[in-house]
Amino acid sequence: MAEQEEQPLTDSPSPAPGPTRTENAVKMARLLHRECTELLQLYKERETSLSDHTPGGRMVSLSPEAQEPSTEEQVQLLHSALRQCLGLIQCVSQKEEEEWGDQEGDYKTQKDRVQRRLQHLLHSTRDLVGDEDGTLEVTPNHQCTEEVDGAGGAFGLKMWIYRVLLELMHWTDHAVKTLYVLHTEREGTEI
Repeated sequence: MAEQEEQPLTDSPSPAPGPTRTENAVKMARLLHRECTELLQLYKERETSLSDHTPGGRMVSLSPEAQEPSTEEQVQLLHSALRQCLGLIQCVSQKEEEEWGDQEGDYKTQKDRVQRRLQHLLHSTRDLVGDEDGTLEVTPNHQCTEEVDGAGGAFGLKMWIYRVLLELMHWTDHAVKTLYVLHTEREGTEI
């Protein structure tokens, strides 16, 4: 009698692997960027007088490297910028509450959503670059002690908030691009 190999009962293919950590981070950054876009739109609808104003330069800046950083180093720099952004958006909430009291509505809901998603993205970027020594923190990097720039009073505060929201747009877009490069380098696939 010839020996036969034991056949499995089903010929089902192995389950498809789930998304990788880098893929999840890219998707989260894309979602955060979309949510920041919605937050900015809600703010512009509320503060229609700001549409005609062009704010100044970057609020969050990173020290330039002498040479082009590797993608992993770029993610570390991005992490630092996102920490500063988290501090700024938390400062926005604090200053708005001081100036106008507790707010409700779509704008506040969206702002809270952006803060939570930004915190989650900070955890993801920290995990992606293998922070074994604990140097990458996920707490905000901002004390909220500076004065708002430009004209003082309520209008100055509104302009400062507008600048913060534009800064969030810039850095979340940068996050999408940087994390996408990291994903393609590590996984060799596109999303």
